Amino acid sequence: QVQLVESGGGLVQPGGSLTLSCAASGSIVSMNIMGWYRQAPGNQRELVARITSGYSTNYADSVEGRFTISRDNAKNTVYLQMNSLKAEDTAVYYCYADAKTITAVVQMPYWGKGTLVTVSS
Repeated sequence: QVQLVESGGGLVQPGGSLTLSCAASGSIVSMNIMGWYRQAPGNQRELVARITSGYSTNYADSVEGRFTISRDNAKNTVYLQMNSLKAEDTAVYYCYADAKTITAVVQMPYWGKGTLVTVSS
């Protein structure tokens, strides 16, 4: 099993910044894709950004140029630097990882429990 623990959420004013972190632990052999999704009240969960083990990145159009995803493979940690935050960025942010454990044949998807980001004055 793989555990993903997010941190860094909170309340921030419009235009402000926050950095989310997600640390993965468990019997991990490899992790290909790590990423962040978010879900606002009444909305479906949507991709925010993702990064491969080779550091290729993808972003949702709504955050392109404002958010930066990065990862530390040695620490099994993924980060999301969020700048110029807007009210519409308010959501629960979930960490995601495709990981292979020592007992698994293939990579499996894992999710964190989420961290709330509220952008409000």
